[in-house]
Amino acid sequence: MKKAVLATLAVAASLAAWAAPASRAPTAAQLSDRALQRRAVEAVNWGIPAVNYDLMLQQMLTGTPGKVNQIVYWSRPLDWHNQTLTPNPDAIYLMAFFNTKDGPVVLEVPPAGEDGSLNGNIVDIWQMPLEDAGPTGADAGKGGKYLLVPPGYASPIPEGYIVLRPATFGSYALLRSNLKSHGAADVAKSVAYGKRIKVYPLAQAGAPAATVFTDAADVLFDATIRYDASFFESLDRIVQAEPWLERDRAMIDPLRTLGIEKGKPFNPDARTRATLAASAQEARAWLEARYDAGLPPFYPGSHWTGPTFPELIEAAQKSFNEPDKYPVDLRGLTYSYAYIGIKRLGAGQFYLIGIKDKEGNAFQGGKTYRITVPADAPVAQYWSITAYDRETHALIRNMPRASRSSQIAEMQKNPDGSVDVYFGPKAPAGKESNWVPTDPRRGFELMFRAYAPTKVFFDKSWKLPDVERMR
Repeated sequence: MKKAVLATLAVAASLAAWAAPASRAPTAAQLSDRALQRRAVEAVNWGIPAVNYDLMLQQMLTGTPGKVNQIVYWSRPLDWHNQTLTPNPDAIYLMAFFNTKDGPVVLEVPPAGEDGSLNGNIVDIWQMPLEDAGPTGADAGKGGKYLLVPPGYASPIPEGYIVLRPATFGSYALLRSNLKSHGAADVAKSVAYGKRIKVYPLAQAGAPAATVFTDAADVLFDATIRYDASFFESLDRIVQAEPWLERDRAMIDPLRTLGIEKGKPFNPDARTRATLAASAQEARAWLEARYDAGLPPFYPGSHWTGPTFPELIEAAQKSFNEPDKYPVDLRGLTYSYAYIGIKRLGAGQFYLIGIKDKEGNAFQGGKTYRITVPADAPVAQYWSITAYDRETHALIRNMPRASRSSQIAEMQKNPDGSVDVYFGPKAPAGKESNWVPTDPRRGFELMFRAYAPTKVFFDKSWKLPDVERMR
């Protein structure tokens, strides 16, 4: 510990000397420190999507019995023990991490029907959307076999598969088994439907072994982003395991400056680790400042924003292959607060983000707020509104619940069919069923989900009002 502190002080002194006016040129050591810091900050911004993936994968591998090419799931709606970025506590979650180094892998989803349906998204390790699954995905609710093949795979593809060609060996699927309600019977039905999903190697397609399911409902599954030197350990694992993408080859030398180089161990000394940790904190501050400045408003003059910037959505839909665009900064910002890539955003689901109240002030966990969700919300499935920790973007720890949704039968409705939802450390009198608890010691943020939104949602003739502070 003492060595790390001394190294941090030495780095700080070196950087201060560089920043201060001086008559002489910077020393070689100062230049080296500045290059290391500068490149480390940019590496955090560039690497966030893949590091996010690695953190979730490592949490599964070390915190549960689950393995790649299996399924980890939650046998009840998520609570705060799931510490991933902005998860949905109003669906049954199933995750699959794939690796195709040993050959193609099949993800088989069941058809939608009276026994259930799902909203699924399949991405590569950079969270670039490969395909959606379920009624609004490539199988259109008929069920289907999604085939993930390794980079450069040229063997013949059997008929009957929806072929996905990620540029990485690793891939990921988030599969949400939809709930009609939070009642025990509906939860059990949703879990049973989700467990009809199959994962197996293509080589075993004729007689696949039973898919292994690992229940993580009681596990503290913490995959929040660490803005410290461990961030670069995750980044190194990605570099060692995955091929360089042509679009990212310019990062090879900057990462080598940090000690991250394919085929070589990453073993920074104390001074370098201190610089990496300080750089990660600087990157975090930069990302937070941009997030706090706000995303594009969804409604004119509103504090509800879209989930990210249209430029990033467009670039992701084109697999980041546009010759004159590569919005790395917008990608870094987006994946600092969210996890997943959606091929058809707005078909299966859409998201609105709120970080400020009607008056433009940040939400405080010690205050009480109210939003009135108008009647006849334009969704074919359900709407929900969830509170997250403002700092970690995960569910607020130690809270008995995180959201309210139109699936909740006991929620009180107003005479006109609208619903008041409250946020605060204590429920207003008689409003417990419509209340989402917050931690009085921490700030929070909100996400409104529209599942299977209709045209009215996007023509904005139905409008979600801003959140008002009550006291």
